[in-house]
Amino acid sequence: MTDISVVVPARDEEKSIAALVEETAQALGSLRWEMVIVDDGSTDGTWEEIRRASTVHPVTGIRFGRNQGKAAALSAGFAAASGRLIATMDADLQDDPAEIPALSAELEERGLDLVSGWKRNRLDPLSKRLPSKFFNSVVRMTTGLPLHDFNCGLKLYRGEAARRLDLYGEMHRYTPVLVSRLGYRVGEKAVNHRPRRFGRSKYGLARFFRGYADLLTVLFLHRYSFRPLHFFGGIGTTLFAGGLLVSAYLSVLWLGGESIGRRPLLLLGVFLMMIGFQFVSLGLLGEMVLRFMPGKKPFNIVETILPGTAGPPD
Repeated sequence: MTDISVVVPARDEEKSIAALVEETAQALGSLRWEMVIVDDGSTDGTWEEIRRASTVHPVTGIRFGRNQGKAAALSAGFAAASGRLIATMDADLQDDPAEIPALSAELEERGLDLVSGWKRNRLDPLSKRLPSKFFNSVVRMTTGLPLHDFNCGLKLYRGEAARRLDLYGEMHRYTPVLVSRLGYRVGEKAVNHRPRRFGRSKYGLARFFRGYADLLTVLFLHRYSFRPLHFFGGIGTTLFAGGLLVSAYLSVLWLGGESIGRRPLLLLGVFLMMIGFQFVSLGLLGEMVLRFMPGKKPFNIVETILPGTAGPPD
């Protein structure tokens, strides 16, 4: 089996490919390695550079007909990778391939399934660093995963953990969260970060806001995928209880002789109870769908020990 597969999404990185492959070959030369470069709809000579590199080094090229996004590129790369370990890097030469052996050592020493790079000294413009800092703080606070840099392109996974990921949209930003939610062990290590040498950043405000939309998806799917009634039922019960309290208050006034027929509060109470009932019903429907959904399991087995195969405890 290949020791390490390096998966690299690339879009319009014609000038970087050759140098990236050579640096990776120097960093991993003593190992059995391969590189899977996914051309994500480039409009320059990126594919020709990948083809040229494949004649010299163990490089596999995958080409998309149009831009599909980084998550799709990583997903295709993971599916094609054969390594026991899978590293990911960006193609712009800002990630240093020389860090991969150190990430591998960290993973093995700490018994981790994913080591995420941390760009402690990030060499990017302030316009990228500030939003990223805010983004990482929000993800750290909402997920409870104590990492400094969720979106660093340089990561090292155990192969089985990477292949379990279901990536789409902007989900590549949350791979440490997704891996952790599957029950794998996640850590981080500070890595060298370099300034961009060629081309321009693909980062933009639109991707920033799409990333936050996908954060909501991550939080919902991995907390409530197999218990939708806990989510919708909680909201529905709160709304229904609020409406019931409003209605009880108005009932007391009515019994005291006051007219409540034209009070807006009456409509609010009825509205809250109706919406609350609908949320609870939606949760119940979700539970019924899950009950009859074939093949879906609310767990992920990360390791199995068969009788007589386990060694002495650590």
